[in-house]
Amino acid sequence: MKATKKTSFYREHLIEGLFTNNPTFVQLLGMCPTLAVTTSLKNAIGMGLSATAVLMFSNLFISLLRKRIPAEVRIAAYIVIISGFLTAIEMLLHAFIPSLYASLGLFIPLIVVNCIILARAEAFASKNPPLRSLFDGLAMGLGFTFALSLLGFVRELLGAGTVLGYDVTFGVVEPMLFFIMPSGAFLTLAILIAAVNAIRARAAQKAATRVSQAEEKEGKEEASHG
Repeated sequence: MKATKKTSFYREHLIEGLFTNNPTFVQLLGMCPTLAVTTSLKNAIGMGLSATAVLMFSNLFISLLRKRIPAEVRIAAYIVIISGFLTAIEMLLHAFIPSLYASLGLFIPLIVVNCIILARAEAFASKNPPLRSLFDGLAMGLGFTFALSLLGFVRELLGAGTVLGYDVTFGVVEPMLFFIMPSGAFLTLAILIAAVNAIRARAAQKAATRVSQAEEKEGKEEASHG
């Protein structure tokens, strides 16, 4: 029974991070890197995975120390923990992927004050055990990476005619540079958010219909037995 509950938690939490409560498309957090670094799919994936790594390990350590961090200084303590892991990620990128490090530029250090990381630290990691907090960081980080990657894919494809730097239009279609510009980022993000909201609304409507049908069926069965 306990194993089933644990499996259910992890499955539901992963779906929540990716779709139903996506930090970018639903919660609208982390808009600064979302709009700034998604000019290409490579940059989007790099930023998303960097933020995911910081989110996972900061959640883990904040959860481990949650009973020892005084409430009055908890936000400052969270930032210190997050900045420690961020420094490690930044040094690894600088050493092993210098081109990505150069592309992301100032937005790597700004991960330390990313709303998603601070929000999960305050709302989840500070109140839950380590393993669940680690998985929460993974789920929300993957949701953030998914959103950035989708946005980066669309902008790079329409704005440059490439995917991961490879030409996929073969010169047949002229790229629309508008999508590489900041205004293109806002428009693309707005369309994707509208699409996600429409899908969520339709899914919720279907779920409500199923519940209503089940209750109606149950009521008829009770009436027939009565």
